[in-house]
Amino acid sequence: MKLVLASQNKKKLVEMNDILSHLGVEVCSEAEAGVDVEVEETGTTFEENSLLKAKAVMEASGLPAIADDSGLCVDCLNGAPGVYSARYGGEGLSDEQRCRLLLENMRGQMTRAAKFVSVITCCFPNGDVLTARGECPGTIAYAPMGESGFGYDPVFFVPELKRTFAQLSAGEKNAISHRGKALEAFKEKLEEYLG
Repeated sequence: MKLVLASQNKKKLVEMNDILSHLGVEVCSEAEAGVDVEVEETGTTFEENSLLKAKAVMEASGLPAIADDSGLCVDCLNGAPGVYSARYGGEGLSDEQRCRLLLENMRGQMTRAAKFVSVITCCFPNGDVLTARGECPGTIAYAPMGESGFGYDPVFFVPELKRTFAQLSAGEKNAISHRGKALEAFKEKLEEYLG
């Protein structure tokens, strides 16, 4: 089975294929499916945005489409950046600049609890929809550490492992990450769905 990923993020494409390939599922890019869909994320929840993206790409491609909407929710910032994680601080900021802004906004905060949230939605041309959610608790480091990953990975610290997401190998991260958990839950639902 082929799914189209509703995202331009090449690292997400690799992550999804790593986890779903065992089911005989191939996840291809929008470009490979011959579509280029720019979806305005107007939802106020990860579930709403994930559905908006998957539905738009499914309609444009005529193929089942899978979308992930994920973000970082920081307790002392009332859940921010949340659904605005990729646009935190405005358009045009780099991942590095967003991490810096987050650390600046948390200056002086002793409570640094946070969680990464991921919601995976798959829309099928027949109208069926599968959704799965995953969360990974952690804390926000005082400074970026590590070279791997993307987004807020360098400042997301996992206390049990005493490292940030950016200091983990892809395998270590997939085993505990919000997206890894959401994809595992999605994989189970998809197995059931495919019967």
